Amino acid sequence: MLSVFAQAFRTPDLRRKLLFTLFIMMLYRMGSHIPTPGVSSPNVSACLANNEESGLLELVNMFSGGGLLRLSVFALGIMPYITASIIIQLLRVVIPRFEDLYKEGQAGQAKMTQYTRYLTIALGVLQSTTYVAMARSGALLPNCPPDKPILPNDTIPNFLIMVVVMTAGTGLIMWLAELITERGIGNGMSLLIFTGILANMPAHLWSIGGGNGGIRNVILVVALILIVTLAIVFVEQAQRRIPVQYAKRMIGRRMYGGSTTYIPMKINMSGVIPVIFAASLLAMPTMIASFGDAQKDGWVQWIQTNFQQHSPLYLTIYALLVLFFAFFYTAITFNPEETADNMKKYGGFVPGKRAGRPTADYLRYVSNRITTAGAIYLVIVAMVPMLVLIALHVTQMPFGGTTLLIMVGVGLQTVQQINAQLQQHHYEGFLS
Repeated sequence: MLSVFAQAFRTPDLRRKLLFTLFIMMLYRMGSHIPTPGVSSPNVSACLANNEESGLLELVNMFSGGGLLRLSVFALGIMPYITASIIIQLLRVVIPRFEDLYKEGQAGQAKMTQYTRYLTIALGVLQSTTYVAMARSGALLPNCPPDKPILPNDTIPNFLIMVVVMTAGTGLIMWLAELITERGIGNGMSLLIFTGILANMPAHLWSIGGGNGGIRNVILVVALILIVTLAIVFVEQAQRRIPVQYAKRMIGRRMYGGSTTYIPMKINMSGVIPVIFAASLLAMPTMIASFGDAQKDGWVQWIQTNFQQHSPLYLTIYALLVLFFAFFYTAITFNPEETADNMKKYGGFVPGKRAGRPTADYLRYVSNRITTAGAIYLVIVAMVPMLVLIALHVTQMPFGGTTLLIMVGVGLQTVQQINAQLQQHHYEGFLS
């Protein structure tokens, strides 16, 4: 991997793209440390010292690079953009108009991107309003010293200014992510998530080392990260190749077709989406319970007891949700009927299978078998780090399956794009 980056920096075009990407990532990190107007940074630091991340706030704070709990300009991070993109994809199943746009090619994709942007801003307004309201009520950081409020100027105009600034920060992050995708290297949204996670890793390792286990826990966690990373690389690169034969066709005096190719089907076709969905849903009850009174309300006590990350009920529901969303999201993203129809249209067929319905049934059968293995793999990757950290008596769990899947997946994707562009430059030099 290091040799690939070294060779890329020796190529002028790739060097410009890499430097541009690093510059945007640096701007993103700077925005995560700029406080929103009306927020007292010293008081926030004092509150953070008395609180532990948990639930949905931990997930969102991880994606924002720690900007959420600091109430920075980029407090919402890339999460509204991710949520909007997933919602637009899911709407393809419910609204025929979105499915038609998806099939229209580049023009339809541009329209869907526009809808995604509008939905991102709407979610930014909703989430920023929620988090500022939680900061005012004390639910965001409940153990703050009484003489150090997060918002010294607790007025309606200041509330509105904070909502506008955080929403504008969400729009700016969305623009930065699209700039990386268009002019840089890799997927901008994924790289900004990667930046936020990587920035918090030293602090999380330091917090683990400061516990009872000390340096022993740090060594075990680092070894766990390396082992899980190797497993993720092995499985993410694996694929089932279904052979496809194209029949020969005479068009005029020329013969077309007759070639053999394959359909690559990854073992984990759903990516990291099932893990994110499962963690987000399970974090919602804890977030709702934070608005109640644990001393008076029995349902609040029950949620706080049973929806902790170390409770057996939480771990069981988490594993079941990951399994469900792995099948659900794969069924949305991979359509056997559509693939079989496209093959039939261009004269392609799977050897030993008739074109049309039999091919679709065969693709569905293979997809279900592969998805079963991929879902079990996701459950293992998501659960093993949590179980090990519970065994080490670590209260915070920063190195879950979501974190490692995103980091390894983004790294592999970026290196593959750099390799592809390096090969393109190599052939250009060879042909010139």
